[in-house]
Amino acid sequence: MSQKNVSPSHRADPRHAALNTLRALAAGTEHADTLIDRELAREELAGPDRGLYRHLVFGVLRRQGTLDHYLALLVTQPLQKLEEPLRHLLRLGLFQLLYLDRVPPHAAVHATVELAKRVLPRASGLVNGVLRSFLRSREQLCLPDRACDPGGWLAATHSVPRWLIEQWRGQMPEEEVERLAAATSAEPPLTLRANTLRIGRDDLMARFGDAGISCEPCRYAPEGIRLEGHFFIPSLPGFAEGLFAVQDEASQLVAHLLAPQPGQRVLDACAAPGGKTLHLAQLMGDSGSILATDLTDRKLARVLESAQRLGISCVRTLAADVSRPEYLHGELFDRILLDAPCSGLGVIRRNPEAKWRLTPADIERCARRQRLLLSRVANLLAPGGSLVYATCSTAPEEDEQVVADFLSHHRQFVIEKGLFFSGAASSLLTTDGALRLWPHRHGTDGFFAVLLTRHP
Repeated sequence: MSQKNVSPSHRADPRHAALNTLRALAAGTEHADTLIDRELAREELAGPDRGLYRHLVFGVLRRQGTLDHYLALLVTQPLQKLEEPLRHLLRLGLFQLLYLDRVPPHAAVHATVELAKRVLPRASGLVNGVLRSFLRSREQLCLPDRACDPGGWLAATHSVPRWLIEQWRGQMPEEEVERLAAATSAEPPLTLRANTLRIGRDDLMARFGDAGISCEPCRYAPEGIRLEGHFFIPSLPGFAEGLFAVQDEASQLVAHLLAPQPGQRVLDACAAPGGKTLHLAQLMGDSGSILATDLTDRKLARVLESAQRLGISCVRTLAADVSRPEYLHGELFDRILLDAPCSGLGVIRRNPEAKWRLTPADIERCARRQRLLLSRVANLLAPGGSLVYATCSTAPEEDEQVVADFLSHHRQFVIEKGLFFSGAASSLLTTDGALRLWPHRHGTDGFFAVLLTRHP
C-alpha cells in the first residue's frame, strides 16, 4: 500500500487519524478494518477517541454517496476535480454535521477547519465556507425526486453507487431494493462460530453471559453466535483457548452445504484467511485431510495460525495458483470447496470502501476468472464426490450464470438440491437448489453457493 502524501498523524487526534486512513484507502487496496486495526494497535488514540476514529472512518465510507450528493450542491466545481485530501476533509466535516448528534455543529466545523489548516492550509477557508453553507441551507438541500428518479433517490439516500442500485432493481421488487440498500449501508453484527471440537454453542454463550457480554444464537447456522457491541476480538473470553472463530452466519452455512465426512480427502482451493477451511475440519471431527491452497504462503500463514489456536491438525497448506493448468494435476478429492475470488458485493456492509472502488467491468472480469477456476477444480473431484461453488457476491454474472455455463460444458455434474438443509435453513435454498442469502432478508452477508455432484 502506498503511503505517499499521507500526512503524519497527530497524537490523540481521531479526526486526523481518520483522514490518514481514508487517504491510505484511496491510495491502496487494503480493507478499512485492516488499516483501522493497525492504527489502533499503535495506541496513540485513547478512550472515546478510539471509538470516534473508527466511527468516522466507517461512517464516511458507508455514507460517501450521500455526502457527495450534498457536497455537489455546495461546491461550485465537480468534486472529482478537487484535491484528494480536500474531498476527504469535506466528507469528514459533513459526516459529523449529518450523522454525529453528540458533536455540536460548531465544534465539528471548528475541528475540521483546524485539521485543514494543518494538512491543507490553502483550503481551510473553502472547508469553513462549505460546512457553514450547509448549516445555513440544509433545509433547502434536496435529494433527487423519488417519483421522477427512483434509482437516483435510492443511490443518494442510502449511499449506494447508481449502477449497483440498477442491478438490484433487475433482481428483486422495488420495495426490496430500498431495504437492501439500507441494510448494505448499516453496520453489520459481529458473528462468531463456536469451535464445537472444544465447546458447545450454549456453553460458550454462557461464558459470554458471565462476562456481561450480550449475545444470541444465530437463526440458521447451528454453531453461530451474534454479539452486540464492539469488541477487541482477542480480549473476548475463550479466544486464547480457541473456543471460537469470527465468521459471518452466511459463510458458516457453506461448510454445511458441502457436508464433509470424517476421514475424507478435502480441497479448499482458495482458502485464505481460512474460516471455511477450519469449519470443514470442525465438521470432520479433525479426522481425514484438508488441503488448503492459495496464491502465497503469506496468505496461508493466517490459516495455519488459526488452525493452531483452534487445535486443528488435519489441515495442510500449499501455495498454488488454481488458474494454472498444472494445479494439483492428477490428484483427486472427495469434497472440494471453491470459494471463488469475487467482487465482494455481498460484504460491502463490512468493506464499504469496495462500493466506491468497484465498477461493472470488475464484475465481468471476476466472472471470467471464476469460470476458469471452476473448470480447473472440477477435474480434481473424484466420481461420486461433491463440490461447492461459492461467492460473497450478489451479482448473477458471478453466481447463477457461472454455474449455468459450467453445467453446459460439464454434463457429468448436476446440482444437488438441499440434501443437507432442514428447518429454518431450508428456506434459504432457491428453487434451483442454490443457497442464496441477502442482508435485508436474512440479516447475514450476501452470499451464493451451490452444491454440485459428479456422477461416476
